[in-house]
Amino acid sequence: MKKKVTMQDIADRLNISKNSVSQALRGKDGVSEETRELVMRVAKEMGYQYPDSRKQTSQKRTGNIGLIASDRAFSFKNFFGEIYLSIEKEVLKRGMHLHIQSIHQEQKNRLILPAFIENKTVDGVLILSHISTDYINKVISTGIPTVLVDHHHPNIHADAVLTNNRFGAYVAVQHLIELNHRDIAFVGDIDYSPSYEERYEGYLLALRDYGMEPNPAFLFTDAEEKEETILGYIRQLKQQPTAWFCVNDGLGFLVNSGLRQQGILVPEQASICSYDNGQLSKISTPKTTTVDIDLELYGKRAVEQLFWRMEHPHEPFQEMLLSSKLIKRESTAPAPKQIVNKSS
Repeated sequence: MKKKVTMQDIADRLNISKNSVSQALRGKDGVSEETRELVMRVAKEMGYQYPDSRKQTSQKRTGNIGLIASDRAFSFKNFFGEIYLSIEKEVLKRGMHLHIQSIHQEQKNRLILPAFIENKTVDGVLILSHISTDYINKVISTGIPTVLVDHHHPNIHADAVLTNNRFGAYVAVQHLIELNHRDIAFVGDIDYSPSYEERYEGYLLALRDYGMEPNPAFLFTDAEEKEETILGYIRQLKQQPTAWFCVNDGLGFLVNSGLRQQGILVPEQASICSYDNGQLSKISTPKTTTVDIDLELYGKRAVEQLFWRMEHPHEPFQEMLLSSKLIKRESTAPAPKQIVNKSS
């Protein structure tokens, strides 16, 4: 029996990507006219049968896209709010409507889907951050194309657009190490989301690469974002770290406040580096060194991936990693001598 010719066969023949072949055959932008003609000619020579796109998308489009997130995620307006605005702009540019709904605790626990998902009145769904694996999988089980934004999990089979948390954290901790800090604290609840756990992994990797061991007394891996919690951590230490790496700007802000309450000067006696480049890192005194994420690009790539998935429902799932960059501000300086707590 004659083997069916696939796009990958054409790509292998021409030594180009499968995506380029797909773009050429579908008449999409992204390839030159010369490449398009070459792909069409070779496809014909090889006997490729390109499926009728009208059959693939025979289900009538609704013209709607759904966006859901937990109440908690939507409460982080400086972070997810900017991503949402970018998503909205990109969806509108494509002539579609965006339907938004927050998922509260009862909906999550009882796996109650928004009506626009349950009734399939949207063509695709974007899920911001973490809700629960069971809930996300119920959304996916409807068959509506779904893309996760800032979240992934081994048991969730869907496209995801992510920031490279490990590398971002690595660069931040490397910056502290190059300022001669050897006692570097970690602050963040690594069980809250894969992003925070990956930032912890980046922290550990940087220490390892520089031949350093983390001090267990400086690892606050279940840190709640509350003033009394962070102040309690600082007060309990007999010997203070000379630097703090925090998984988000909110925790960085609270560490700064807690250190000042204990009479520890930033950055003269302790440096702080956080993550996200949100508003709190900019209004802190001193302003906080942080890892910047291009939130507008986050939203744009999420919409692009969703629309690609709507046209390619049977292609393998993809995870897209966006790079980040370190923004150096006044909260980091060369390491001082270790500090003993005044209250100890």
